Amino acid sequence: MTDPVRSSARLKPSSTILFGLAILFVGLAVLTLLPFTAPRANDLDYRSMCPFAPWSTLSLLLVAGLIWAIRQYLVTRAD
Repeated sequence: MTDPVRSSARLKPSSTILFGLAILFVGLAVLTLLPFTAPRANDLDYRSMCPFAPWSTLSLLLVAGLIWAIRQYLVTRAD
């Protein structure tokens, strides 16, 4: 087995896991903005699934972006 094949085979599971985590955090960010019967309105003046929206949404998107950047770094470093 050649070295590039070995490194890509070794990188694939971690790359897939990081991709899945990034997608999960983006999905959670979208969920925070969905209308819902919450006990209080958020900063956007409507009742959503998360009363801390849009700040929780931005935080989740930031985490997803960091995970994506780490994934991209690992993928390009393997080349």
